[in-house]
This record gives sequence, C-alpha cells and structure tokens, in this order.
Amino acid sequence: MDLEVGDLVSCIVDRIVGTVVFVKLNVDGKEVEGGIIMSEIAPGRIRNLRDYVVPKKKIVCKILRISPTGNIDLSLRRVSQKERKEVLEQEQQEKSYTSIVKGVLGDKAEELIKKISEKEKLYSFLEEARTNSADLEKIAGKENAQKIIDILNTQKKSKKRIKKELALTTTKPNGITLIKKILENFKGIEVKYLAAGKYSLESESEDAKTADKKMRELIDVAEKEAKKLNVEFAVK
Repeated sequence: MDLEVGDLVSCIVDRIVGTVVFVKLNVDGKEVEGGIIMSEIAPGRIRNLRDYVVPKKKIVCKILRISPTGNIDLSLRRVSQKERKEVLEQEQQEKSYTSIVKGVLGDKAEELIKKISEKEKLYSFLEEARTNSADLEKIAGKENAQKIIDILNTQKKSKKRIKKELALTTTKPNGITLIKKILENFKGIEVKYLAAGKYSLESESEDAKTADKKMRELIDVAEKEAKKLNVEFAVK
C-alpha cells in the first residue's frame, strides 16, 4: 500500500534532534522514518518540543510531502482531535480484523494479509468485502470468505460523517441551471443549501477514509465541470 500526500498516519516518536522530531511509521510491515519540523508540531510559539512530543509516544500526523528519495515530511498540528480519534479507532479495528482472519485461516493468514496490504489496508478491504466478497473469495476461498464475513457482520460499528462546505458563484443569467448541473456530480452525497452560493456536502460511512476519498474524487469531478462552465468553485 503506497502512502500519499494528505494521508493520516499513526506514528511513534523516535527521537528529537534540534528542532526536528523523527518518527517511525509502519508501512506494509516495514518500519519507515518520517520527520516533523517545529512549525508543524503545534500552532503558535513553541518553547519546549517535549511539551508536545516525547520518545515512544504514539501520535497521528498528516503527510505533507514525499520526496523522490522517499523522505516523508509530516505535520502534527494539522490533525484535528476528531481525525486523530478516527485513525486510532481504525488502527484498533485493523488489529481486530487481523485476529479474525488469523482465527479463520490459521497459518495461511499471513500470506493473505500480506497480499491485501500491498494494495490497501486490511480494514478497508474487508469493509468492502461485506457487500462484495468476490475479491476475498479469490484469495481465501468461498467457504473461508463467508466465515470471515459472518464474523464481521456480528460486530456493531458506529458510522462517521464526512462534511465539506462548497461555494459556487456565477454572474451568468442561467447561473442556477449551471450550479444545478455541477451539483448533479455529487451522487450518493447529501447536498444541502446553506445560503447564497453556499452548500454543505455530507456523507456517512463506517469507513471514514474511504468516504473521504470518494468525496474528494467527486469534488475533483465537480470542480472540472465548474471550470468548464466558468463558475467559481471553492471548498472548505
């Protein structure tokens, strides 16, 4: 599974060197290092970095840049409390799902988990398998796939809401028609009118990362449509 700019990742603080904090990330079972400069630790003036981070502490960061050589620049201050909670909850769920797969497949589990993790997180893969088990059946067999899904379906999960605010403005006489055409791109997303030119976008899902990715993809499509129609487009 490749890391991307904008991803939220769980890290363990490794060491502090001058004004840079170095952390360890786990990617596909491998330990990868990332760095956080002082200005990305917290907003405002920082007198002592150890007021925010200490070695061995678990933190959640956002990926800002990945250099061609593989260096990863991270931010701690750009992660909200809500985002931190969701990442840690998903991490816990990932461990739970790993235990389920190992319980069903035994010695064959590690090979399956490795194959899945090369493309995406086990958590996301099994969440998709709840409604479409074809890929899981290919690598685990129909009987084992059904056993895994039956166990997953006994677990109760809370749903997360993804919210964005959209601004669309135009001086064209047929502006309302143009804006409606742009909003039609948000299929499966709840769109609400807030005020002149402002709309809210909301999506609910048990997998916050997947829902956020889908929302961003639809926003990209809508933005291209708005540019083509000469409608001003902005997202908060």
